[in-house]
Amino acid sequence: MDISDDQIIERTLAGETDAFSLLVRRWERPIYGLSLRMLGRDEDARDVCQETFLAAFRNLRKFRGDSKFSSWLYRIALNACHSRMRKRGNVVEQSIDLEDDEGRKFELADDDAELMPDRMQRDQLAFQVRKALHALPPEMRQVIVMKEYEELTFAEIADILAIPVSTVKSRLYTGLQQMRARLEKFRTAL
Repeated sequence: MDISDDQIIERTLAGETDAFSLLVRRWERPIYGLSLRMLGRDEDARDVCQETFLAAFRNLRKFRGDSKFSSWLYRIALNACHSRMRKRGNVVEQSIDLEDDEGRKFELADDDAELMPDRMQRDQLAFQVRKALHALPPEMRQVIVMKEYEELTFAEIADILAIPVSTVKSRLYTGLQQMRARLEKFRTAL
């Protein structure tokens, strides 16, 4: 039996505070992924993730249920990301370490040596995509991250950001165009 977010919230508010850990386990990875793509640094993303769940727990009684819990949680995470970006002047630092989406370091085995040029080219392209994404204004970046990486619908993004769906689509289209232009410059430079 899969318990809903609303049921977990009810249990938490009824005094079963350990139930909140179910929400953390369910939403930690998506919130971390969003934070990492917005901020570009593992350490910042982990901090924002922790801040998000702490704020959600402290303010759980204020959650009215007008939207989905996940929308409310994403909004808290985005606010924490924006706050962190303001503090550091919106500079996104890119780690030079090669990691997968779960933070594991890539290690090449000896038998992978012949695949190294392909892997290096793919890693370089991935780095350029991250660089192009982080060059965007935060309002475009967050829409692209939520749509392309978190796979949220336009309606869900609009709900999270409290903006019309048409604005979400416009930001996505404009942001992707800007990224495409930056990546085209990179491609022609090769």
